[in-house]
Amino acid sequence: MPLPVISVAQMRDWEQRTWAAGIAGESVIANAGQAVARAALKMTPEGGAVLLLAGKGNNGVDTRVAADYLPGRSTEIIDAADPVTALRQFRRALDTPPNLIIDGIFGIGINRELDEDHRELIAAINTAAIPILAVDTPSGLNADTGAPMPDAIRASRTITLGLPKTGLIASTAADQLYLTAPDMHGLPPPRPPSAYKSTFGHLGIIAGSTGYHGAACLCARGALRARPGLVSVFTPAHAAVAAHLQQPMVHPWNPDVSAPLSQCTAIAAGPGLAGRDVPESLRNVVRQLWRESETPMIVDASALDWLPRQSTPENAIRLITPHPGEAARMLDSTSNEIQSDRLSASRKLAEAFGATVILKGRHTMIGQAEGPMLVNSTGNAGLGQGGSGDVLTGFLGGLIAQPHFQDRIIQAAAFAVWKHGQAADQLESTGHFWGMDLLLELLGRN
Repeated sequence: MPLPVISVAQMRDWEQRTWAAGIAGESVIANAGQAVARAALKMTPEGGAVLLLAGKGNNGVDTRVAADYLPGRSTEIIDAADPVTALRQFRRALDTPPNLIIDGIFGIGINRELDEDHRELIAAINTAAIPILAVDTPSGLNADTGAPMPDAIRASRTITLGLPKTGLIASTAADQLYLTAPDMHGLPPPRPPSAYKSTFGHLGIIAGSTGYHGAACLCARGALRARPGLVSVFTPAHAAVAAHLQQPMVHPWNPDVSAPLSQCTAIAAGPGLAGRDVPESLRNVVRQLWRESETPMIVDASALDWLPRQSTPENAIRLITPHPGEAARMLDSTSNEIQSDRLSASRKLAEAFGATVILKGRHTMIGQAEGPMLVNSTGNAGLGQGGSGDVLTGFLGGLIAQPHFQDRIIQAAAFAVWKHGQAADQLESTGHFWGMDLLLELLGRN
């Protein structure tokens, strides 16, 4: 079950209920410290150094406990209760730079602007160019709103305790659920021994124009990682796409694609359909399919700009996968406005276009006009490069082409987004440069 995203008040109420139930505070603190330590061990090499800044609150206690669970690492604890003294000690500690800084200065209870001394300490930490692990929430961040007060630790990673806080998702709205690894248990489902390729559906991809054929190839390769029975690509860049693909069938674009597309159990449209060479007939077919087809359909990239509002068949499966810039165009808004309230933007998109929305970005959001909005826990800034969205569209299309996913579209979308982000996280953990080939390789692994 996805985790609820909660406010500070809700977290305090949960803590009180925990103590009232007779659960010992010492055991909770030990668990918290061990969780922080596990994250720190993953972020540092054997024999590495960890610098821990511990404030006077519960976060400071958790941070001090974490130091006891860091085998094979040298540790130094700085008491951050006095920011002036802490700053002097911090600067001395940088003479031999640590591999990781653990931020346990403030917790979720901070409700006032930081004084000048604390702001100077936080600025020094942020400019040290050393990875930072924040305990529960980055110090100086309002845990309800996500706003700095007026400055905050810029953490490489945050290990939140209990449940995710609304400020970490940067939206104060409720009705959000946080996706984690246990929610993916049993996905994808086992394939029956008696199955054959027709059992797993047929994805049709409309993608790729002159100069953008790579997007069609990445989309098709992403689809193959989801293991549908068949993949067909319909593209104006037929020769270039066909030269790079072996398993998918590749068809030159023809305005009369009704017959071959009618054989598909899902359609993905949009990757690489940019530039002036996109035939008007292709745009019209995408619009017509969106308005009339009973076949499940995903639309991404440039094709999002072609979609009419409120014109999908009743009960038809429709998904859109905009990034903030695309979402802004669809809502006649700006990227900043979309990012300032991603939950509200997702709701508006879902209502306006009659679709399940995957609003990409940090904490990708998945949901519909009503019901809980899912917030993804995986992924990183490494996905901010051309091609990653094409891979996601293909992978998601490959899932919803399979009949057993078509009555649980939210689950398919959640798994696709989570798995895509998990593959990126695995790559980022290697510390090396990476690209789409490596992402695709990991995406296909269980």
